[in-house]
This record gives sequence, C-alpha cells and structure tokens, in this order.
Amino acid sequence: MQAQAKKRLAAQAALDYLEDDMTIGVGTGSTVGEFIGALRERRISLRGAVSSSKATSALLRAAGIPEVELNDVGDLPLYVDGADEATIHGSLIKGGGAALTREKIVAAASARFVCIIDDSKLVDVLGRFALPVEVIPMARSYVARRLVGMGGQPVWREGAVTDNGNEILDVHNLRILDPAELETRIDQIAGVVTVGLFARRGADELIVAGDDGVRRISP
Repeated sequence: MQAQAKKRLAAQAALDYLEDDMTIGVGTGSTVGEFIGALRERRISLRGAVSSSKATSALLRAAGIPEVELNDVGDLPLYVDGADEATIHGSLIKGGGAALTREKIVAAASARFVCIIDDSKLVDVLGRFALPVEVIPMARSYVARRLVGMGGQPVWREGAVTDNGNEILDVHNLRILDPAELETRIDQIAGVVTVGLFARRGADELIVAGDDGVRRISP
C-alpha cells in the first residue's frame, strides 16, 4: 500500500473519536491534511477547531470548518495530530513541519491526544528522525553548542521561520532512550522555546495504518 493511502486510512479511523458539536484541536502535516479532507467528505458537524499552524488554518477554511481560538474555548476534549516518529509507549518526535510549539500547547490543553501515523513512523527508539528544537533567533548558536554537549549534531534549518517568528535546529545522531528526561533537559536551555519531543504529554492513542489495515495502540 502506498504511504499516502496509509495516511488516508489512519486519518479516516480517527473519525471514530468524534462526536457531533465537538470543538477539537487539529495538528499539522500531510496526515492531518487527510484528516481534514475526511471531515469535509463525511460532513462531520463540528462546533469548531483549534488550529496548530497557519497551514492548518488554511485547510480548515477550505473545508468550511470554523476555526476558534484556544483562549476562547479553554480545554478541549480531543486533539488529532500526526508524528514524525512514535513508540508504542506514546512518546513522539514532532516538528518536521515547524509547528511544534503550537502543537505542544494544543496537545497540553486536550483531554485526549489521538496520533495518526503510517507504520513507517513507528520505531523502537526515537532519534532516527532529526529532533527539531525551536529557538529564539539570537540564541541559535548558544543552544547549538549546548546540544552538541548532549551528544547531538544540530543543523540550522536555514530559511525556516516558525509561525512564532523563531528558528529551528534539527538535532541529528541522537538515540533517545529516555524521551521525558531529554525533553526536560533541552527545555531548560536558555533560548529554547520548545523541543519536538512529546513524552511528558505524549499520545493517548496511536492509530497506525499498514498494509494489513489499522492497528490501535493505547500506551
């Protein structure tokens, strides 16, 4: 099965968690794009959606789904997003689309986080995918030196500016055996806005689409 078909399968499976008149959080990325397309095709009646990025906001508008501000609605019952890597324990690497900070905020404000991925994203140990770190621009070199000291190889994602006006360092050559501990350590570096490790608040449910269909994992 083609990768895009798997993404579509995972996205459609996430519709099972929706109820009429819900306000939900919506992440960013190609699998989330399939999810928004499925919402439009099935004519799901939502009260609104909190978007994690400008790109997602554009997709929601095109699908006719009202966008609402998190400050106006408070806590959410459900957040649906993808991941760049995931373990069966619900720990994730996110941020390939540079929306990690807003994604982390919406995930934290949601009672349930459903992560939709194809089976190529499911790994035993995080770190094959370079770990994104959003940084204040003036701190980029300082943060990079600290990350080298942690054993990583940070690379500036030149030309990438987040929706918050910040920059991204992609950290290569990490084998992340304790995601929550590393998340805490990186978050404590001055100049770091957030790191793309979602371990302290990971996924509550993984929907993993493969050649044999959909597998649901509850960490």
